[in-house]
Amino acid sequence: MTTSSSTDRIEKEIVFSAPRSRVWRALTDPMQFGQWFGVALEDPFIPGEFCRGQMTVKRYEHVRMEMLIDRIEPEHHFSFLWRPYALDPNVDYSAEPRTTIVFTLEEVAEGTRLTVTESGFDAIPEHRRAEAFRMNSSGWAAQLKNIERFLAG
Repeated sequence: MTTSSSTDRIEKEIVFSAPRSRVWRALTDPMQFGQWFGVALEDPFIPGEFCRGQMTVKRYEHVRMEMLIDRIEPEHHFSFLWRPYALDPNVDYSAEPRTTIVFTLEEVAEGTRLTVTESGFDAIPEHRRAEAFRMNSSGWAAQLKNIERFLAG
């Protein structure tokens, strides 16, 4: 797994031996996404619409996840927007801007390269920005391990 970042953007990549079509399904089927990500999603992934669900990861069960689906280009590009590290149930995050998460798939000799980027942190309120960036950077590293285990299972 490789990682790069700036103050505005996190980028991580990993190569799976699985075929691109298999990785694509794990990313874009809400049931499969929910299994490796740790969320019980209630809606399909439809560009321009929200998908919501309850987190299932221990210590985060109180979090209601909301994703605005952006683009779906089969077996290549999947993107959505969300409010990063919006975990405190006593805070209204609705006025904050969202960051953009982009998953891209590419066939490589070893199988399939998945690159995930999250950008837009520079627009997050300053009092939350550094912590949201730090937590999501480590979070995406953990999520790539989760999807790797999911695909191996």
